[in-house]
Amino acid sequence: MPEHLNPLGQPIGLPLPGWTARPRPPGTAMTGVHCRLEPLDAARHAEALFEANGRDRDGRNWTYLAVGPFGEFAAYRDWVASVAKSQDPLFFAIVARAGERAVGVASYLRIDPAIGSIEVGNINYSPLAQRTPIASEAMFLMMRRVFDELGYRRYEWKCDSLNAPSRRAALRYGFRYEGLFRQATIYKGRNRDTIWFAMLDREWPYLKRAYERWLAPDNFTPDGQQKMALGELTIAALVDCDRGAAAILEAGSPGAATP
Repeated sequence: MPEHLNPLGQPIGLPLPGWTARPRPPGTAMTGVHCRLEPLDAARHAEALFEANGRDRDGRNWTYLAVGPFGEFAAYRDWVASVAKSQDPLFFAIVARAGERAVGVASYLRIDPAIGSIEVGNINYSPLAQRTPIASEAMFLMMRRVFDELGYRRYEWKCDSLNAPSRRAALRYGFRYEGLFRQATIYKGRNRDTIWFAMLDREWPYLKRAYERWLAPDNFTPDGQQKMALGELTIAALVDCDRGAAAILEAGSPGAATP
């Protein structure tokens, strides 16, 4: 990105004329083809989620989450009831439109409207959502709200550095690796080194097209198998974004790339 100088000749960041604080994310539904995200509610979702999570017989899904596993429904229902009241994190149930059954949860957190930064986390896909279009579409719907509806500049993903599935998912979804924060926190009585990933508003138009291409009906066979992998599409999208930015730099323009 071209250097910007203040009157003293010192390099400074890219000016953001007209920037204003962004709205906080609303607790309203986000609807796609395969799933719908709706505000988490114990009465509506806890029983279905507990049953769906119970299909993870050895509790593997809970290893890198701050809570769980829950052996009793009452304890899980109480946890759902407690976090459903929170505004940050702001929790959503992921509901499969086929069968209208809750199959996972996710949240917005570390919400900072003043600088336009927000994180996605507390993601728990039950076995009924894993390796299905529901999982990726849920992330797409949350991204679309952050960038298209609310106008945020930065969308973050963080995880335990030892959580290999989460690291792979972040890259597949189009987040870029930003670094390792050593001894960043403690949970479940153990240390956590945290890996940071993020996605920026200037990358989103390219990634949005990748998701739309992946979610298109003609990308799936009659038995539901994908033809083009989402990870391949998001990698190509980021390459296109970087090429667009490089072309603008070569042309001497200080603006951001657009597709």
